[in-house]
This record gives sequence, C-alpha cells and structure tokens, in this order.
Amino acid sequence: MIKKNALVLVSMLCLCSGLFAQKSITGETPEQKAKRMQWFTEARFGMFIHWGLYSQPARHEWVKHNERLTNEQYQKYFDEFNPVNYDPKKWMKAAKAAGMKYAVLTTKHHEGFCLFDSKYTDYKATNTQAKRDLVKEYVEACRAEGLKVGFYYSLIDWHHPDFPIDAVHPQRPDPETDQAYDSLNKGRDINRYRQYLFNQVRELMTNYGKIDILWLDFSFPGKHGKGRDDWGSIELLKMVRKLQPGIIVNNRLDLDDYTDGYDFETPEQVSTDELAKYKGKYWETCQTFSGSWGYYRDENTWKTNRQLLDLLITSTANGGNLILNVGPTAKGEFDYRATSALERLGNWMDANNESIYNCTYAPAGFALPENINARLTYNPVLKKLFLHLFDYPSSGKLVLPGYAGKIKYAQLLNDYSEVKFKEGGSNNADLILAMPELKPPFEVPVIELFLK
Repeated sequence: MIKKNALVLVSMLCLCSGLFAQKSITGETPEQKAKRMQWFTEARFGMFIHWGLYSQPARHEWVKHNERLTNEQYQKYFDEFNPVNYDPKKWMKAAKAAGMKYAVLTTKHHEGFCLFDSKYTDYKATNTQAKRDLVKEYVEACRAEGLKVGFYYSLIDWHHPDFPIDAVHPQRPDPETDQAYDSLNKGRDINRYRQYLFNQVRELMTNYGKIDILWLDFSFPGKHGKGRDDWGSIELLKMVRKLQPGIIVNNRLDLDDYTDGYDFETPEQVSTDELAKYKGKYWETCQTFSGSWGYYRDENTWKTNRQLLDLLITSTANGGNLILNVGPTAKGEFDYRATSALERLGNWMDANNESIYNCTYAPAGFALPENINARLTYNPVLKKLFLHLFDYPSSGKLVLPGYAGKIKYAQLLNDYSEVKFKEGGSNNADLILAMPELKPPFEVPVIELFLK
C-alpha cells in the first residue's frame, strides 16, 4: 500500500510531467508507476560506486579510451587485480552514515571487466586474485544496512571481441572514415554481442534476489554510434521488467519516445542552476566528488562540503534525487578524501535530514527574494517548509515577503529551538524572523516553518 506522503509527492509529479502520453511498451498506468517509484521519491539521496580494473592505473575510468589501450596492454590490470581490503560492509555503513538510502555499483563498466561471476565470460573477478563474486558481497552488505540495491551495467564493452568498434572505442580509427571502421570491424558481430549483453543482464536480474534500481549506460545513436537497435532495447527492458517487476530503470536505452521506456532522467555532472528544468519529473542527478568517476589518484578538483550540500539540497528543492559517486581504490577502500566528505555530509544529515527525505519543491505562493541565498524544500504531508540558509543573515533578522499569515510556528531544524517572528513590511505582508545571534554549527542551517 502506498504511503500517504508518497502519494502526495507522486500526484504532484504526475500533474506536472508529460511522461504519460504517446507510445507505451508495457501499458503501465501512472498509478502503477507511482507505486514503483515510491521509495525513490522518498529517499532523495544515494551512492554511486564506480569500481573496476581502472582503479589500478588510477587516472580516470576511461583510461583505456583516453590512452587508446589495446586489450593486451590493459591485461596487466586484470592480472594484478587484488583488492585485499575489499569490505563492502564498510562501504555501506559509510553510505548509511552519510544519510544515503540506496547504492548503485558498476557490475561491469565500459572496460568489459565483470565484478560478478558470469558464466558467459572469463573476464571476471572470480578469475583474478580476488577469486570471488564481488557483487554478491556488495548485495549482502546493502541489505545488512537496509539500503536499496542498485546495479549499473555498461551496454558498451571495449573488451568483447564481437563489440563493433565505434566512435568512443579505444581502437577507433584515425582518421575516422567509413572504410576504416569497416576494416576494423571485419568479423565482429553485434548480434552475438547483443546475446552476450542479454545473457549477462539476465544473470544480474536472477542471481541476486530483489534488485531495486538498474542503470544501463549508455546509448549514442548515429553514425559510428549505437542505439536501441544495437542493444535490442525494447526487448531488453521487457526482460528486465519481467524478471524484476518492481525495478526502476534509468533513461539511457535510447527509448525516450516511449512513456515507459525509462523511469527517471539522469542529468550528469550538471550545475545546480540547471536542475530547475527537471522540476515535475522523476529524475536523479549523478555527480562526483571530483572530476572523475573511477579512482583518480592525482585529480584534485574535489568539491567542498558546501558544494556537495548545495547539490543535495537543490536537487530536493527541485523534486529530484542526488546520487553521489565514490571511486574506490585498487585495494578496495574508499579514498580518504571521499571518506572525509561523506563524514561531513553525515554530520549535516544527522541534524537536518527531515528537510530532505520525503520532500520536494515548495508549492506555489512560496518564493524567495533574490537577496536571500537560500533554498526551500517542502514536505507536502506534514505541511512544512524548510528554509536552507547558505548565507546566514548578519542583521539578526530575515524577511520573507508574502509569507505573513501563512506560518504558525518556526524553529531551527537541528535542535527544534524556537525562532520568533512577527509580521510587518508593506501591508503587513512580510514575515520577519528574529534570527539567533549565534549561527548554528552547520555549513547550511535550516529553519523549519510550520504552515497554517
């Protein structure tokens, strides 16, 4: 049975979005979709984990592409893969402590290496020094911490001998002519690769119990690209839904013209300013702590705690989710910079998570003036607004134009201490909050406003 708060959130989404028109693959109704999406719209915050052989060169998960490495040149990473400190229980405890509600692991990235024990390839973790199914342990760790289980699976495969070389393949020709592609792809068969893809996705959907979310990545239709016909996207999605009826699937199968060709949009590495355009849809922005998804030892453009909080809060304030990526090291550990960032997020979430979980964008009639650097989130069931202050007022007061007569009580969210207010301004239409002289000990304090 769908909880009341989920129904309210979903009804807002359904009214505003244009998802339920045009062609359909499964004939699913908006109400049926709402039931599947319930946990997702409540959770708001998840962990992405990009981990594979690329953690050893430690210079971007696309290192094979960027440096045009052959399978032979890349083989040393398979031979030496030995994550001696891999303990996904630690990973999931860190995710939970940071306030995350779900996780998504790269079971296979573009390099083609499988972290799971697939019977359709030898290029897998069980044949490395790890000697075990790393996905199985991850799934068990998620469930032990009460986190929803997610899999990422790359549609692309730079190791498979039948995967046709395309414009993003490490062995792409230079110059890129039709004749060069034809020559390189002689003997490669997309039909055989498609069968391999189906077989592996079927394994992931049947060998690990209930899976809550699936990321399939990615389509790039066009000349020297790949799209729905190459992947067999419609039949692939039908198979996934049959094997895992409640699963949520992302939007990278090249099925955007179908109402149920995907469940949520995935704006990647976008600025917070861009998130407003997704309001009214199901969406999740995927973001990194730094400039890379995989472990990148020497990369140093790491986001500050303030920037990470901005992503989380602004996502919720526009009715979407944030999935934040960690790239574990080749030893199987979280980088110390990621661990530190997660701890800081956890400190904030411990005190302020009520402004994130079960929340969405504020209803009409509640806007913020341009001179206030803040974000509003809203719990539609509890009828509470949450005002996130990125700049704490130095004047001792905070004026919210047009809020007079709408608020019955105000308090700091971190300790539930009262924030006094009065009405004033032009026509007594403003709400004037008497802010505590001492800023609460958080990067972004939150004021909880109880609506009348």
